[in-house]
Order: sequence, then C-alpha cells, then structure tokens
Amino acid sequence: MKTIFDETQTPKLRSISSQVINCEEKDNEGLNDFQKLPDPQGIAIQKVGINRYRVPLTFAHSEQGSMSHDSTASMFVNLPAGKTGINMSRLVKILQDESLDNPVNYSLMKSILNKFRYELRDSEKEAPFSNAYLSFNFDFPLKQKSLKSDNWGWQYYQTTIEAQENKKGENKFFITVDYEYSSTCPCSLSMAKQYETDFREGRTQEGSGLATAHSQRSRARVKAQIDQTSSFFIEDLIKLLRQAIPTETQSLVKRVDEQAFAILNGQNPMFVEHASKRLYKALNTEKNIIDWSVKIEHFESLHSHNAVSYLYKNNEDGLRELH
Repeated sequence: MKTIFDETQTPKLRSISSQVINCEEKDNEGLNDFQKLPDPQGIAIQKVGINRYRVPLTFAHSEQGSMSHDSTASMFVNLPAGKTGINMSRLVKILQDESLDNPVNYSLMKSILNKFRYELRDSEKEAPFSNAYLSFNFDFPLKQKSLKSDNWGWQYYQTTIEAQENKKGENKFFITVDYEYSSTCPCSLSMAKQYETDFREGRTQEGSGLATAHSQRSRARVKAQIDQTSSFFIEDLIKLLRQAIPTETQSLVKRVDEQAFAILNGQNPMFVEHASKRLYKALNTEKNIIDWSVKIEHFESLHSHNAVSYLYKNNEDGLRELH
C-alpha cells in the first residue's frame, strides 16, 4: 500500500510530503503552519468546516425574556482551488466572540457569516471566501398552557436555524421545527361510531358497545425560508403550526385536560393528507415565509408501518429541490 511518503507517487504528491516534513511556513510562535502553504492540486471544495460544535446560545422569548440553550453549531466556507485548507479554530473564535453577549437573531447570524468570509483569509490580499454557512441545532422550550386546568408545562421543539451568505453578500435564512401532534384516523372514527350505533340499536351484539378510533403521535417537520427583514422567528412559526393543527401533544395534563384532549381530537380527525393540506394553507398565507417544505409522518397505532407525506411550496429551484 502506498503512503504519503511513498517515492513511487507523482512528483506533485512527493512535493506535498516533502513540505509536511520541511514546512517553510511558520506561525508567530515559530511552529510549522502547513495549512497556509499553497496546494498544487488545484481542487476546490464546496463546503469545509466544523460540525456539531457545542455552544450555549441565548434566545429571546416573548414571555420569559432571554434564555440560554445548549446548542450545536455547524460552520462552513468554500475552499478555493490552490488553498491547502482553512484555519478552523477561527470559525470557533468568531462564533464565540459574536454570540457571547448577543442573542441569536438574523442580524447576529449575518454578522457571523460575513466574518467567516473575510476573517478566515490568511492575508488581506486574498479574496473573501465566496460562500459561508452556519446552522444551530437545539431544543427550543415554550410554556404550554394545559387545555382546561390552571396548569402549564414546558413543550420542547427540536429546531434548526440555518443561514447562508454568497460572494455578493446576499443572505438566506431558514428555520426548521419539529412539531408533534395527535392524529385520529377519520376512517377508524367513522367505523367506531357506526358500530356503536348498530350495537345501541340492536343490529349487532359483538363487543361491549364501545369502540375506540385509532390515534397516533404524529410529527410535522417544517422548514421555512424567512424574510430577513421581518421579525418573524421561531415562536411565530410554532404559533402558526399550533393554529393549523391544534391537537398538539400536551406537557402537563389533569383528568379534565385529558378529556378535553379527547374532545379536541374528535373535532379534528385527520389523515396525513388532511394535515398536509392544513399546513399548506397556513404556510402560504404567512407573508414573511418566502419558501417552505414539509415532511409529515403519522406513527401508526394500527399498522406496523407509517403514513408519510411530503409537501412543498411550488417555487422553482427552491426547497422543493432538496428532496
């Protein structure tokens, strides 16, 4: 097997191995700085950087003020042909310096992206990086009032915020939220009620006279491209989803809340197709959402398989192309 030091390799690769051993580029402490050497292979890389960097981030909440959330960050730039690599610790330093005393919003993310493009250069003579990418993953907690009792609990939403900046300084921002809800099958509900009527009116003696429609925990994963000039943010998207599909899973319930939840499910029976159409209407009426995609999955209680739906805003070259 050939290694990087194998003398049978091409002259270009032998030159790289020689540079590793006899690196001419030094940093301020006199240590070999191989990353800054020019690369003879001429291969560009679209995205290079760091994934799953843990960092506490501050978010503004409408009811409880600012809160810190444990998050993971992914940070990338493009690598032009001729460069060996990037200084990845600069990504971390920029993120930490910018986010330490500032809450996460579109302005902060735009500032971080711009610094990625300019401050990751090895010298001011280099052109800024053409593209920069940033995403945060975290669980976003909101207070959820119980349906009837005078109680509340924390409801958590798995959330991703993504931002991109291109060489023109143009930005795109995306929010992805996982929304969990209960879905009662309309077909099952209809047959259950038909049976109860038949039993009550003496047309059948099977069973006890009570039948239960099958329901299941369900999830909508909604990704929305947001107008960066708006104030529309995570809580606003969650509020929109709650209005579209009101049978959200509950955090704290007493018996009166459990009964209210059963009534609510009876008022909102839905196939995965019904849930999709509800979200289509809600997302298309929000002027601050430029583009969106939805994946809905009902984790069936009747079947061992799941019902799934994909839905998109019909923008050409938009989020539709990601699936």
